Amino acid sequence: MSGISRDDVAHLAHLARINIPEAQLEHYATQLDAILDAVAQVSAVDTAHVPAMSHPVPMTNVFREDIPVAALEPGAALQGAPAVEDERFRVPRILDEE
Repeated sequence: MSGISRDDVAHLAHLARINIPEAQLEHYATQLDAILDAVAQVSAVDTAHVPAMSHPVPMTNVFREDIPVAALEPGAALQGAPAVEDERFRVPRILDEE
């Protein structure tokens, strides 16, 4: 056991600005002890011969190939616009600037 006390839990709760009722401090101290013991067990495993990896399974590129295609002609792009002016979308003015 790591020996997390009620006072340690109260101090951590204060630092994290978490309001933990006095009645639950012992409960959280027991749980934190169990967590720290589990971390200590995992840390004790010999991993010297385990290769470093970023993912547990091999990753492949899931993106499609970038193939350029022809763009829309201006007339086709503006075809569905509610208003067109000088081969551009016409939108309401939002600024009072020229």
